[in-house]
Amino acid sequence: MRTLLITGPGGSGRTTVAAATALGAARAGVKTLVLSADRTDTLGAALGTATGAVPVQAGPDLTAWRPDATAGFRDDLTSFQDRASTVLDLLGASRLDPEEVTPLPGAEELTLLRALRDAALAETHDLLVVDLPPAPQALALLALPEELRRYLRRLLPPERQAARALRPVLGRLAGVPMPAEWLYETTARWDVELAAVQAVLADRRTSVRLVAEPGPAGADAVRDARLGLALRGLPVESLLANRVLPEDAGDGPLAGLHAQQQKTLGEWTGARTVAHLGHDPRGDDDLTALAVPGVNPAASPVEWPVEDRTGADGVLVWHLPLPGAVRDGLDLVRRGDELVVTAGPFRRIVPLPSALRRCTVAGAALRDGELRVRFAPDPALWPRTR
Repeated sequence: MRTLLITGPGGSGRTTVAAATALGAARAGVKTLVLSADRTDTLGAALGTATGAVPVQAGPDLTAWRPDATAGFRDDLTSFQDRASTVLDLLGASRLDPEEVTPLPGAEELTLLRALRDAALAETHDLLVVDLPPAPQALALLALPEELRRYLRRLLPPERQAARALRPVLGRLAGVPMPAEWLYETTARWDVELAAVQAVLADRRTSVRLVAEPGPAGADAVRDARLGLALRGLPVESLLANRVLPEDAGDGPLAGLHAQQQKTLGEWTGARTVAHLGHDPRGDDDLTALAVPGVNPAASPVEWPVEDRTGADGVLVWHLPLPGAVRDGLDLVRRGDELVVTAGPFRRIVPLPSALRRCTVAGAALRDGELRVRFAPDPALWPRTR
């Protein structure tokens, strides 16, 4: 299944573009599912079909789904209370009734990740179009599975679970209670669920469509989004300049806006334009009139290759594409078998490829939107040749 994630600055019309993209693919005979995490039914308003917790048929070969964050959060909390009943009773805690539970901030995003995983595992559609939150929140959301898995491994390492039979003995020897069995089981279940989401995001058939209105604010948002996506290894399938005014915009206030849009479009190489209809698109006719381009089948995954230059320069070079990065906004820290990469407002902790783990960092350089980190083989760890 192909997965297309759609995001952009807030108010850029990304939900409308997601609906138009899904409708266009469905009309081409592609079995399509479109997902949204909005509390309000903006997706249904664009499609002309109400959406909700149960997937609905929005047209031939088109299914729309807006998962219910409240129900998901309520079920998770109820399950947690059941598993932790012993601890809660010891603490004298009172249980929360399902009727008084309201979702916490971020519940919609977590529900969307779970729906993304379920849709990918079901394999009942050929294309999954995901209406993500605005770009800053979307980038944090896309980083969540990898970061949460790393936290879980640090707090409850998997190797400790192997000593389940010894846990009571270890608890007596240490003089402190050991984590309960349900905690390890819950951690393992979370890790499996997060790994499934991470696999979907890392799949070579997953890409991102950026939507923005051309202009100074849109240009800044697109530059930051490209950098954040590149650091996560997510390819940009296309950039859509939305709500572009026609050439005959007139001599009034719209003329200045049109000139501003054209200036930005000249800087966005390869951007596809979507015309301004003069009103909010609603229903099939309006979505068709937008003429949103189809999914680009040539979108290629982001590669981080390791170049072997030990013969010529005595180093291995790790190439990390970071378009839009600036030297002053970059920071690298080697920590064990990981590299902490900071690029502007974004940070990612990346495990080193196996060959580089036996090397020391020999320097780095940023050239043409690509970070090149040089590694020198450690004589104490590198295999010797006869």
